[in-house]
Amino acid sequence: MKAGTQAVWAGEKDYLVHGATQVPVVLSVAYGYDDMEEWYDVATGKKKGHIYGRNTNPTVQSFEDKVKILEGAQAATSFSTGMAAISNTLATFLVPGDRIVSIKDTYGGTNKIFTEFLPRQQIEVVLCDTGDHEQIEKEVAKGCKILYLESPTNPTVKITDIERMAKAGKQAGALVIVDNTFATPLLQNPLFLGADLVIHSATKFLGGHADALGGVVCGSEELVEKIYHYREINGATMDPMAAYLMLRGMKTLHLRVRQQCENAMALSKYLQTESLVEGVYYPGLETHPNHEIANKQMKDFGGMLSFAVKGGIDTVRVLLPKLEFANRAANLGAVETTVGPARTTSHIECTPEERAAMGIPEGLIRVSCGIEELEDIIADFQQAFLHVKNLLKV
Repeated sequence: MKAGTQAVWAGEKDYLVHGATQVPVVLSVAYGYDDMEEWYDVATGKKKGHIYGRNTNPTVQSFEDKVKILEGAQAATSFSTGMAAISNTLATFLVPGDRIVSIKDTYGGTNKIFTEFLPRQQIEVVLCDTGDHEQIEKEVAKGCKILYLESPTNPTVKITDIERMAKAGKQAGALVIVDNTFATPLLQNPLFLGADLVIHSATKFLGGHADALGGVVCGSEELVEKIYHYREINGATMDPMAAYLMLRGMKTLHLRVRQQCENAMALSKYLQTESLVEGVYYPGLETHPNHEIANKQMKDFGGMLSFAVKGGIDTVRVLLPKLEFANRAANLGAVETTVGPARTTSHIECTPEERAAMGIPEGLIRVSCGIEELEDIIADFQQAFLHVKNLLKV
């Protein structure tokens, strides 16, 4: 099956009951057994089944199966949020004395784990310049437990050569983990490029409607089983209703992503012509420094872009409230266009100095393109920029 067909059908057949065509929301916390031996076999993993909601749930498992199939993985396990997926995965494999290598441009919450929480646990963290593949290779060759990548990055949409970095990680005996949230399984499959584990904030493009929180990790059965065990004990379990909303949202994933990619490319090209725009960052543009790498490892360039405006945050304050067809909110991947500066979205946890060190100016605006008509999106930005020019006399 093509990926778009898998997004609709994969992972659901085994969970349909009573002739229903949709996976039900199973809200039961516990599952009963009359046969004590069968109960024991299910509880110890010798037989398929469910015993307690913190461990597994039929609706949740259907969602996990769908993502697993789309990513070409052996197994998947889910979480209550995307950050739970990231933090639980790192906690599963890292112990005091370990070393992890990553990039400077990861999502703000991930960056906080690297700069604040892991060092408290005596775990050495090395953050390399994103896109400096030689520097990453050199640090990985020194030895590390994990090589953690994010491509495209949030919010600067920088690109890392996953295949090249995965080879470096394997040579050093490191576990290679890739956050694939921005690309989605339809545009990029890190496991096929050599990664060991792939992570998604399912809250974003997978769900697609900004109404459910969740995260998911995919990989080999051996690795995912270890992560699942950590998660089932520590309790960051996905809610069944959230899993249902994810399943429903993923049925239109290929349609949504197709339109979001088209809108992002066109909006990026328009923004390059705007006099108030200092820089446009979208891997689909030939001016993007890693365009060729993105073209090699992605099927399309995604629905995310960012741009920097002249006048910095003062311009942002005037521009964004004038947009009529965009939510000013800390989210992305939804059917509605969503905008916001990094200082209140992806990197709100960081200080202005920390953002500057990561190359994120205060006047940087992140745009998650929705599925609105392209002409309306561009016209909306045009009238907002015209308002800024008239108001600020620029």
